[in-house]
Order: sequence, then C-alpha cells, then structure tokens
Amino acid sequence: MNMRSSGQPIAPLTVLALAVAVFAVSSSAPLIAFAAAPALAVAFWRNGLASVALTPIALGPRRGEVRDAIRGSRRRAGMFCVLAGLALAAHFATWMPSVQLGTVATSTALVATQPVWQGLIAAWQGRRPSVAGWIGIVLAVAGAAWATGADVGVSGQAVVADLLAVLGAFFAAVYTALGERARVSLSTTTYTWICYGVCAVVLLTVCLAGGVPLTGYSGRAWAAILALVAGAQLLGHSMFNYALQHTSATTVSVLILLEVPGAALLAWLWLGQAPRPGALPGLGLLLAGVAVVILGAARTARRMAAPEPAGEPLPG
Repeated sequence: MNMRSSGQPIAPLTVLALAVAVFAVSSSAPLIAFAAAPALAVAFWRNGLASVALTPIALGPRRGEVRDAIRGSRRRAGMFCVLAGLALAAHFATWMPSVQLGTVATSTALVATQPVWQGLIAAWQGRRPSVAGWIGIVLAVAGAAWATGADVGVSGQAVVADLLAVLGAFFAAVYTALGERARVSLSTTTYTWICYGVCAVVLLTVCLAGGVPLTGYSGRAWAAILALVAGAQLLGHSMFNYALQHTSATTVSVLILLEVPGAALLAWLWLGQAPRPGALPGLGLLLAGVAVVILGAARTARRMAAPEPAGEPLPG
C-alpha cells in the first residue's frame, strides 16, 4: 500500500530524513551571512562545486540522457534546463545579497513567498488558484508588506534587502515552473547537473565582468561555502526528494516553511541577529498565507485526482 495515501504514520527513517533536510536548508542563509565573502561569488562556488560533484553520475550512468538533452530527442527538455539555470542564477543573484544586506530572519521569510508567485504564474498560464489560494496570496502579500514596512524605519539598506528577497522568491518560482517542464522527460540528476552548470557559468560571467573576487577568502569563508554545497545544495534537497517517496508533497512543502524559524534561530545563535520585533507579526502573517496557498493547492489536487463516483447499476 502507498504510504502517502494510507494514512499510516510516517516511518522513523522518513522523519529523520525530513529533520536532516530542514536543518540543512535552514543553515543556508546563516552560512551565507557567516561567509563574509561576496554574495555572487558564494553563489558561483555553491552551484559550480555542486555541479562538479554530480559530474561523475551525469557523465557516467546518465551520459546517454545528457547527450539526448543537448543534441538529441530531448533537446526541448534541455532548453528548459538552460532556462531554469538562468532563472536560478537570477534567484541566487538577488536572494543571497539580501541575506548579507538585511537580516537572515526577514530575508528567509520573504523568499518563502515562492509558492505565492508560483500560484500567480499558474494563474497566468490559465490554471487559476482556488479561493483558498487567493486568500493565502492576499495574506502573504499583506505580511510581506508589513515586514518590509517595519524595515523602512530601520534603514534604506534593509528595504533594498527586502525587495531583493522578494525578487529572489519570484525567480525561484520561475525556476521551479521551468524545471517542472524539463523533468517531464529528464531525470532529476540530469536536470540538476545541466541547471546548476548553466547557473554557475552565468554567475561566473557576472563575477568576472563586475570584478568580483573569486579567491583570496579566509578559511572561515571557504568552510561556509563547502558547508553550503554539502548541506543545503546537495544533502537538503536529496533528503526532501527521498521523503517525497514516502509521504505527501504537501507535508514536505509545509515542513520546508520550518526553514524560516530554523534560519532565524541559527542566525541568532551564530551571528547574534535577533529578529526585529516590529517585523515579527508581518512574518507570521506571511507564513500563514504561504501555508494556506500550499494546503489549498493540495486540496484542489486531491479533489481533481479523486475517481468519479460509480453510477447506478443497470437493471438486469
């Protein structure tokens, strides 16, 4: 029986995988702030090293699939991989600087509005969100406005950080929408390798054009970069993918929201960044809105997937 639909408790191994994944992604924003290196350079190394780590698999067991994606029967999917890589580069180029310009708590919460943008993209594509989805979007936007408004009184830099985080959420939604198209015919490994590779090349070009130093960092910065690659970039997403085989996507999506308080707690312990009291109600409203969007979408998906009721038997 499929555990995702059986109503049985989640297996202990899946619970452990989810706990590891949440901790891994929660460490992302604090590590970016801790690195004390240029955000664009950290983004390049994060994606470049992850792509290198996946190369033995992509050019080994997945070599034929990669070839098809580049110049074979799956070139259309390969094109979506490239576009997703461009969107991912835009995501990292906006969100990661926001972490260093503002606070970890606010930046992580604002980038968590990705499902809201995902719903608006779906509406633009003709798949309109449900009533619950629209309610969640309104709540999330109101919460983001509240949190950003609280930062107006702090500094102009904090407001810029907030706007960059919102842009990061939008580009993350575009990246996910494009990735959804690519993964119709490509494995996760092939898609990820091409996407991360394109993202790294774009960020490298931007860094070289802008004179952003790519080396000469402290040992602390390199340790943070390697922790980002091993943790949030590879381990976190891998554990979430494992959990998706054993529990519902809704459960995973809601648990990902734990990244927000997790990142805030780690930033408080590591960096001494206490969340700003004025922004806390807005951040709470924002998270509530995102949760409503996710749960509303899941309810709609279950209703659409439910089998039609059987008709009355014909008289014999």
